Amino acid sequence: MLKTLIAVSLLALSIAPQSNAPFLGEWNMTGTGNDTGVVYWLAVKDEGGTIKGRFLNRASSPYDLANIKIENGELSFWNAPPADNPQAAPNPVWRAKVVDGKLVGTTTSKRSDGTSRVINWVGVRPPTWPAGPNANGKHTYGKPVVLFDGKTMDGWGVQNKNAPMNWSVADGVMTSAEKGGNNLVSLEKFQDFKLEAEYSVAPHSNGGIYVRGRYEMQVLDDAGQPITPQSQMAIYGRTPPMVNASKPADEWQKVEIIVVGNRVTAILNGQKVQDNAPFGGFTGGALDANETEPGPIMLQGDHGKVSFRKVIVTPITKAGK
Repeated sequence: MLKTLIAVSLLALSIAPQSNAPFLGEWNMTGTGNDTGVVYWLAVKDEGGTIKGRFLNRASSPYDLANIKIENGELSFWNAPPADNPQAAPNPVWRAKVVDGKLVGTTTSKRSDGTSRVINWVGVRPPTWPAGPNANGKHTYGKPVVLFDGKTMDGWGVQNKNAPMNWSVADGVMTSAEKGGNNLVSLEKFQDFKLEAEYSVAPHSNGGIYVRGRYEMQVLDDAGQPITPQSQMAIYGRTPPMVNASKPADEWQKVEIIVVGNRVTAILNGQKVQDNAPFGGFTGGALDANETEPGPIMLQGDHGKVSFRKVIVTPITKAGK
């Protein structure tokens, strides 16, 4: 009898972790229905029998989840009320099950008028990138594409099509409004490339250069400040720059960004700040979650005044090692 009980216990222990296995790992999540195109990112880990999670909720940076659990074949996660307001309602509960290898879920949130809003979404695994993408390789380049010629903004559309562009061109420079600038989205899409830009940032302002429309390279007035995952030329919220190479506000800055596969190298004002770094997933504000597809360049204009006098993208026709 004792041997039987031990065998049953060992079998239970071997099965229990496997019930969590379908949920573990990373997920690229996309809203469906009325929320089509809205993207989220989730990572789920089992650390010594404790389920932990990290979440990117549309914008900003990924953050550690305060509450996450897997019970009866369902994943759920939410954040507790803030410490300075314990009576506040917790964030919406996200619930999902794995169906045919996809994470299928719903989120119910409360509107200010007391009614509920349901968001439906589906998560898929991020792509498995081929071994060896090297942004530092000796690449073969194609014909440069001038996205801003100093005269017109014909190469750009906007992210929010229901709002005005709120950018202007004067003296060879295109500049966003101090408040309410739309995000510019290039009409042309790119896969692997070198981007060269010259820009300035107004005092206390920030923006971003989104490559493929999915990965934000931060633009920020932060000269002399400590390095964080939100510093200038960080892979926003994910990987800080190696050094702070920023110039003071209103000075012209020069950046070269090389993107190959899931890797990026960036040189800001003559200093290497990202060295063949993996993106690690799309960043807050990404246009979509289709990571292996070509995508546009997006210039963030809704976080303060930024100016560009040069934006050139040169496609890589053959990536070198």
